[in-house]
Amino acid sequence: MRIGLLTGARGAAIELHSLIQEVVQAEEDGFDSIWIPQVSSGPGFDALTVLSLAASKTRRIPVGTAVVPIFPIHPMVLAKHALTAQIASEGRMTLGVGLSHRPMIEDVMGLSYESPARHMEEYLNVLRPLLDDGKVDFQGRFFNVKAQFQVPGALHVPVVIAALAPMMLRIAGEQADGTFTWMAGPNTVESHVVPRINRAADSADRPSPRICVGMPLAVTDNPQEARAQAAKTYGRYGQLTNYRRMLDIEGVEGPSEVALIGNEDQVAEQLKAYADAGATDFLASVFPVGNDEGASLARSNNLLKSLVGKL
Repeated sequence: MRIGLLTGARGAAIELHSLIQEVVQAEEDGFDSIWIPQVSSGPGFDALTVLSLAASKTRRIPVGTAVVPIFPIHPMVLAKHALTAQIASEGRMTLGVGLSHRPMIEDVMGLSYESPARHMEEYLNVLRPLLDDGKVDFQGRFFNVKAQFQVPGALHVPVVIAALAPMMLRIAGEQADGTFTWMAGPNTVESHVVPRINRAADSADRPSPRICVGMPLAVTDNPQEARAQAAKTYGRYGQLTNYRRMLDIEGVEGPSEVALIGNEDQVAEQLKAYADAGATDFLASVFPVGNDEGASLARSNNLLKSLVGKL
């Protein structure tokens, strides 16, 4: 299982140059990847632009978006944006896309969230041909697109989708290169995510999909304080329907119960559980515990660095 970082999931405000430096530091630390969310509201930047800028400062580390919401962006626009970012990244980028959530799409953006899985399926029917071949001819319920374009020097763009529900996992297996999960515990990954996406990929005669698991993580000797901090930082995710389903499958009340928390040995065992469950990539959203934020973050990162290539 590859070990990477997910930066920005805590919703903390950070300057652009600092975010780019996090990508540089992740490469220097030897991590397998670093991913950036596309935050629609609150603090945050355009993820593909950040990754394009960071590419000029790095040479090795794979990068990804986790994830770009599809409803506000036409697939033709996203395809050209992603192809441009992939050239800037010298082929190191994975495009992660997702549905976002009904409150954001309908209440904030004023768009329809009708038939989200069908919308994603049609979106990929437009996006993937444009990414792979630069042309598409598709007629569906939500999209009717007949177009072609050229991006000089275009490189292949792998696509993963945020898939949690059974229909979305089927789409991920049939049409994408894998899935990105958030708030899915190890039992949920093993019993719900892995078998569904693998079965769909097999039926479509596609390669084994990537299963990228994003989770909060803190290495600490004070787990009670860490759980309280996780509940404060990530509690809102437990109120969103898509994540609530994953927490219910895992049999927990809230995000703080699935966060990876404990000392070095305990967190290493929790990470191993994800590897055993079938995760191909673990993406840690590291959060601080206690008064010395820098020391807390460094302790977690040091453990993660020590496990790269060993799980």
